[in-house]
Amino acid sequence: MNDNYLTPRQIVEHLDKHIIGQDRAKKSVGIALRNRWRRQNAPEEMRREILPNNIIMIGPTGVGKTEIARRLADLAGAPFIKVEASKFTEVGYVGRDVEAMVRDLVDIAVNMVKQEQSKDLETKARANALERLLDLMLMPSPRALPPKEGDLEEQKESIARTREKFRKKFIDGKLNGREVELEAPQSQFPVVEIFSPMGMEELGVNFQEMFSGLIPKKTKRRKMSVPEAYKFLCNEELGRLLNMDDVISEALHRVEESGIIFVDEIDKIAGDSSRTGPDVSREGVQRDILPLVEGCGVTTKYGMIHTDHILFIAAGAFHAAKPSDLIPELQGRFPIRVELDSLTAEDFERILTEPKASLVKQYKALLGAEGLNLEFSADGIRRIARYAERVNRDTENIGARRLHTILTTLLEDILFEPPAGKKKITVTGRMVEKSLAGIIEDEDLSKYIL
Repeated sequence: MNDNYLTPRQIVEHLDKHIIGQDRAKKSVGIALRNRWRRQNAPEEMRREILPNNIIMIGPTGVGKTEIARRLADLAGAPFIKVEASKFTEVGYVGRDVEAMVRDLVDIAVNMVKQEQSKDLETKARANALERLLDLMLMPSPRALPPKEGDLEEQKESIARTREKFRKKFIDGKLNGREVELEAPQSQFPVVEIFSPMGMEELGVNFQEMFSGLIPKKTKRRKMSVPEAYKFLCNEELGRLLNMDDVISEALHRVEESGIIFVDEIDKIAGDSSRTGPDVSREGVQRDILPLVEGCGVTTKYGMIHTDHILFIAAGAFHAAKPSDLIPELQGRFPIRVELDSLTAEDFERILTEPKASLVKQYKALLGAEGLNLEFSADGIRRIARYAERVNRDTENIGARRLHTILTTLLEDILFEPPAGKKKITVTGRMVEKSLAGIIEDEDLSKYIL
């Protein structure tokens, strides 16, 4: 992390471009992210002692909990994973164990670093691949020629000129119709899965991985078009240039220092004192999550990961439970609690128009592909927002997701068959009223459609 790392205010300003409202939650995550940079620049003897302030977000579905965490991870360039707490079971029972979330986060980090480093090496890989492709189409480059009788310099110059002509033809796309023959690896072993002990599924291996480095790979000659061969050679060169040891080392470092795990539906595992017998998906899961949040070592196929400085953000609607229903030890590991507000009609209006990729802009782009200019009047937007608020209030509150349902219903006929001969359609308040009023007034019908 460098000195240009964003301040909490800048982080909030960035989140404002994508998420409407929820200022308290944005402020909390902005501080949590900035504290990452502060810890990195603290005296070395203090770094291990400064632990992340994990956050619980409380609020109904669709108000921006997941989006805040996801945009935060994008902003930080940090490995990020979203998991649902209800998918896990206590160790010893059928289901996923909680350590799987850390192993999955490491996989994401490895792919992230691999893509970043591949991008840096792409120019060199392309240059190497083009030289190999010219070798296949013509002859070795002049520097690879063995000494021969006669004027060697003249031979080299002639070959160099020919290669340059072919290079220009390739760049101009004039060789796309040609085919070349090259050696491609041939699979030798079928993939055989090894069943691992419960909770260690991700550490399973296959025979192909075990023996790939011990036995030389078989190859077979294949004919490919020039573009296909170039793409194949680029991937092969990239694999040669990429140092996987460096990739894994950087990925493990990023997970430990800046990884973010978003645990959704944490209210679903809040304990219920009225239950008797084993509770394999509730309190037991809480006790299994506790060591991860406190800080422990998790074995992955890439090496050991220490979770002490991973930031955990938990979220839940907490309709039937309260944060205080979680076991006390786990509550103590989430010291910051933020309540997110339910969305109002005014919020819905802003959600429809202000974000960089708002729903209105998305539908404009979709119908723009058909050559149709879709516009929304101010009154149309206002009516949609009011209907969204009303349906959320009268049925189930699903937050901004209600806008998806209403807009899909409203634009269904246009999306099914855009009007012939029309270049522009404006969604007005009257059109919204005509399409949706009947459904909304019929309470039973609105429950099924909206």
